[in-house]
Amino acid sequence: MIPRYTRPQMGSLWEPQHIYETWLKVEIAACEAMAEEGLIPRDAVDNIKKKASFSVERILEIEEKTKHDVIAFLTNVAEYVGTDSRFIHMGLTSSDVLDTSLAIILREAMDLIIAGVEGILDTIKTRAMEHRNTVMIGRSHGVHAEPITFGLKLSVWYSEMKRNLNRLLDAREVIAFGKMSGAVGTFANVSPAVEARACEKLGLKPAPISTQILQRDRHAQYFMSLAILAGTLEKIAVEIRHLQRTEVMEAEEPFGKGQKGSSAMPHKKNPVGCENISGLARVVRANAMASLENMALWHERDISHSSVERVIAPDSTILVDYMLNRLNGIIKGLVVYPENMEKNLNKTGGLIFSQQVLLSLAEKGASREEAYEIVQRNAMAVWKHGGRFKDLLLKDKDVGRYLSRREVEKIFDMDYHVKHVKNIFERVFHEIT
Repeated sequence: MIPRYTRPQMGSLWEPQHIYETWLKVEIAACEAMAEEGLIPRDAVDNIKKKASFSVERILEIEEKTKHDVIAFLTNVAEYVGTDSRFIHMGLTSSDVLDTSLAIILREAMDLIIAGVEGILDTIKTRAMEHRNTVMIGRSHGVHAEPITFGLKLSVWYSEMKRNLNRLLDAREVIAFGKMSGAVGTFANVSPAVEARACEKLGLKPAPISTQILQRDRHAQYFMSLAILAGTLEKIAVEIRHLQRTEVMEAEEPFGKGQKGSSAMPHKKNPVGCENISGLARVVRANAMASLENMALWHERDISHSSVERVIAPDSTILVDYMLNRLNGIIKGLVVYPENMEKNLNKTGGLIFSQQVLLSLAEKGASREEAYEIVQRNAMAVWKHGGRFKDLLLKDKDVGRYLSRREVEKIFDMDYHVKHVKNIFERVFHEIT
């Protein structure tokens, strides 16, 4: 099944209509800048702004003959403008328009992605506050380790997503540069002043130096930031998938009325949304690798990067936007099972308190090696035969040489593990609400 994309704002950025609109915006900004510099008549610019238009169908028709998209675009615009069209694109090369336009569209796309990140941050925070004190087992290597709270798990996601937000803001800044420096970046036929004026009108900064193109390290940083974000989304999705395993069942993604899990097994509720996110993250990462490959071009420019970006720019931005909004919905509707968390906490008969036993024995005078041997010996017996870890410790004479019954009982206090949750939340969220 192909997932339906329900956010047309992002998709529309990459439709031919919007791309050509952006090209026209760049061309008009250049004309205005040239008029302000006294290079072309102001009335010609007024006429251009009044009459300039295009037809997507006509551009594609012309391109069939010219085999050049920018020439086809300019030819079509000239059909609307008339004789003053001779001032359009004056002194510019195609990449002046293409790269500056791409910067604008990538910035627009990033604004939508940033809004999506801010939305999922709010959702994660809400759920973290809800489950701040919901105790569950923490796992390392997939094996029970020590108690945490579900709120802490969510707080880790929140903190990482904040770092993603900062990376996205940096990438937005790096990509928001334009260039109108001509065929090899020397401003031979257009001045730096025109470039500066035009970029200002477009809300961009002029690149300090360019060749025929903007250098592709900017784009690599942009797509790498999307890949890292996709990695975080996958990380969260994989965790939810693990928590939804039948043997764990501590949380599961929402399952709607009328939803079907399997064509063969009616009982199935599968984490298909999270699995979808895991799969799409692979595509975004692969696209980031392609953006790195785009950095090394021949001399002042070749065209090998162009075909790549026509694929990865819409694909990565649309996919990340989709992933953000799908995972946001999953986290909002995430079904949490505190009773199963408590059951799993007790599954190993108290082995999760082994470190406190080790530390207590050492504090009472046992060497670390001796303390470790005592604790491990009793722990392995629980793994092998079952029973309660505390009961074995209370019967162990080696433990009794260091710890009283009361001291052993005190070790098995769940509050010991979560006593700093409030402090951690203050560090992550800077407030407790």
